[in-house]
Amino acid sequence: MHLLTTRQTTLKRLSVLFWALLLTLCSVTAQISGVVIDANDGGPIPYASVTYKGNNVGVSCDGSGRFSISRHTGWRLTFSSVGYQSQVINVVQSTPANLTIRLKQESKKLDEVTIESKRKTRYSRRDNPAVELMRKVIAAKRGNDIHQHDYFRYHHYQKISVSLNRLTPQDLKSGIFRRFPWLVGHVEESQYNGKMVLPLTINETFSECLYRKSPKREIRHILGKQSTGLNDLFQTGNIVTQVIQNVFTDVNIYNDEILLMRHKFTSPIGRDAILFYRFYITDTLYIGQDRCIQMDFVANNQQDFGFRGQLFVLDDSSYQVKRCELSIPKSGDVNWIENMQCMQEFTQQPNGEWLLTVDDMIAELKVAEFMAKALVTRTTRYRDFDFSPIADKVFRGRADEETAPKAAYRDSSFWAAHREVEFSNSEQAMPSMLKRIEKERGYKWVIVVLRALFENYLETTPHSKPNMVDIGPLNTTISQNFYDGLRLRASAQTTANLNPHWFLKGYYAYGTRHREHYYNAELTYSFLSPEYLPQEFPQRHITLAAQRDVALPSDKFVTTDKDNVFTSFKIHEIDKMFMYNSQKLSFNYETQRHLRFSLTMKTEKIEPIGNIAFLPLSASDGLTPPLNHIRYTEVTAGLRLAPKEQFFNTKQRRRTITHDAWYVSLQHTTGLKNVLGGQYNYNFTELSCYRRNWLPMSWGHIDLHFKAGIQWNKVPYPLLIMPQANLSYIQDPATFNMINNMEFLNDRYVSLMLCWELDGKLFNRIPLLRKLKLREIVEVKGLWGCLSEKNNPYAPQNAGSKLLMHFPEGCYIMNPKKPYLEYAIGIQNIFNLLQIEYVRRVNYHELPMAPKHGIRFLIVPTF
Repeated sequence: MHLLTTRQTTLKRLSVLFWALLLTLCSVTAQISGVVIDANDGGPIPYASVTYKGNNVGVSCDGSGRFSISRHTGWRLTFSSVGYQSQVINVVQSTPANLTIRLKQESKKLDEVTIESKRKTRYSRRDNPAVELMRKVIAAKRGNDIHQHDYFRYHHYQKISVSLNRLTPQDLKSGIFRRFPWLVGHVEESQYNGKMVLPLTINETFSECLYRKSPKREIRHILGKQSTGLNDLFQTGNIVTQVIQNVFTDVNIYNDEILLMRHKFTSPIGRDAILFYRFYITDTLYIGQDRCIQMDFVANNQQDFGFRGQLFVLDDSSYQVKRCELSIPKSGDVNWIENMQCMQEFTQQPNGEWLLTVDDMIAELKVAEFMAKALVTRTTRYRDFDFSPIADKVFRGRADEETAPKAAYRDSSFWAAHREVEFSNSEQAMPSMLKRIEKERGYKWVIVVLRALFENYLETTPHSKPNMVDIGPLNTTISQNFYDGLRLRASAQTTANLNPHWFLKGYYAYGTRHREHYYNAELTYSFLSPEYLPQEFPQRHITLAAQRDVALPSDKFVTTDKDNVFTSFKIHEIDKMFMYNSQKLSFNYETQRHLRFSLTMKTEKIEPIGNIAFLPLSASDGLTPPLNHIRYTEVTAGLRLAPKEQFFNTKQRRRTITHDAWYVSLQHTTGLKNVLGGQYNYNFTELSCYRRNWLPMSWGHIDLHFKAGIQWNKVPYPLLIMPQANLSYIQDPATFNMINNMEFLNDRYVSLMLCWELDGKLFNRIPLLRKLKLREIVEVKGLWGCLSEKNNPYAPQNAGSKLLMHFPEGCYIMNPKKPYLEYAIGIQNIFNLLQIEYVRRVNYHELPMAPKHGIRFLIVPTF
């Protein structure tokens, strides 16, 4: 018995020893150790600081320069000592457990702070060793690019956070902190810029990315996503996340140009890099165990959209970039950016290749002096590279970007396995901060006002419950036009929280001058279950709609609501309108590859209002009264392809966020006589396309809008083709600004619109204008049109026609040998928000009421 007890005691002690050893091993693997040495002589640097800035975690080296610190994946570890330049590394999964850190003395940095002589050394590309080295780096980049492989896949983790930035002690005693003093406890020091910040939103995604070289396909499959922060207080809070992701995109220096902040930047190893940048060899140093050549670079003109920074190139025959640090100079022409830094690290893989594994970016934003500053941090990690073949069926029928059905509902165990960056204390406490905000007095009304301003809608349900009905859009509540005078409107729509498949939408409006009542009602059945509204991508729904309302014939060309209070004021008095009474059944189907098929059947009765009439040519005797109305029934089928298009959803409509995405659209309309009262047979075909073309060397971009159409049959003038005219003071790039309402009537046309945004390329070279950061814009728009003899009411053979009608006053026939032209010269970025254009009409001045020139404006908040 005693022996048994002794054995149990021994086993117990052994188990305790086992767990102690296991915990010791775990603690060892969770540590980073190493030594900090002088980069010049290799001697140890005693008592150097090793800290995770902003996270209150740090240690000091011992007298031999050795250190040991806890490992925090995704944090930035800073090594510093008096008299030495600090060095920062990103702690990732592949970061070795033992490091040798070489710090450089600050003497070189002090040497750089010198008084410039009046005689500057001229930069030359000829016989410049830095330029010769860069030629070799650029020549070798194709072999070093991951896209040389036939197939690859990897995992992509990204965390984006937005914080209030540069909070001072005075800030913490005033404003929102004075009202909610407990918020001070959520303020922390940022590990990225060392300033006091208050985290507001966090968004993270985990994706699998797949690539096939031929035929080329690239797919991003989002396996997990979650968002926490103030954007969750809004039903359409994902707008903030989507815009930030589109603005602060992943950076690929292997591309010739880098699309960032919606501008194209020349890559430091791009095709035009040697012409665009100045390169300097500044040092040879070790990064980890690898000897590298440090290359500093700066744009020839620092007002252009270009970077400045450093490239660290392996000192061997591969000319591989091991590390890249990019920044945007303060003199750069990027709006709202006070400071932007991007740091990339390339890691050698088991197959010997160097691939991008770390891509971190910070951007400090300031819109105006009186507004709070913001800090955007984007942390991206790449891992699990695999180059084995991928079956073709994996790519078949899939979108370039798609989201797994349960991606937004992943539990904590999923994120514990895939999260590459640890959260700071304030980031971890953000859910509790939001709950406390919701309990504050007056919170409800503050949110109501913010939602009304931000979303243009009012919700009918408290935020604690899913909203089922939205009231709005609010900017259509009051408007005006020449027929109604003051116009009042009440609108509402249901959401997926009421029913995930059935949606109701409509409005009632009242015109005070003639006491007219208007309405619109839509019933939509969605085959999918959208998150909030049926217009979300991909659209797959059927809609039944009925409407009675008054509108301009040209209102169908404007992208906003026809009774938007801001666009309801016109450049001159409009006295020609139609009363529409229509019923419509439509079907929309979008594929994951952004091919949209639409089919619509509509019957519509229109009545003339104002200085307009439906007078057939057969009624020229002056005794026959004009027609009270006409009715037509038509079926329209359309195809639209936009493979790279991405959207963000507002409560009002779906908007394109990727203006670089081209599209092409083709649709055909057939009129059906004697069907649902239709009076005419006709066929109308229209083609349209759009493309953005970026110019090299930071010369901006040119947007091209092309449209062409033909009415094949003999029809009355309301069914002819009217130019896409914009009659408001608000500029619209896809419409003509100087054509009057129904000024030209054609049965075939071609229009071409070019808009060149120079991004300040010229103004930045004028000393007095350079500091204003103004940007130039030039537009040229042309319309060729003609009216065939069969539709010409003035042709002798059409005299007495019962089908054709007299043109209203102010409607004319274009000369097919004389295209209409207009141009605009404008200035963007006035007060960082406003665009003003001077618009001039080139020809057709002989027509009565033809405006020769005008001013248009647009609010454009852009980077």
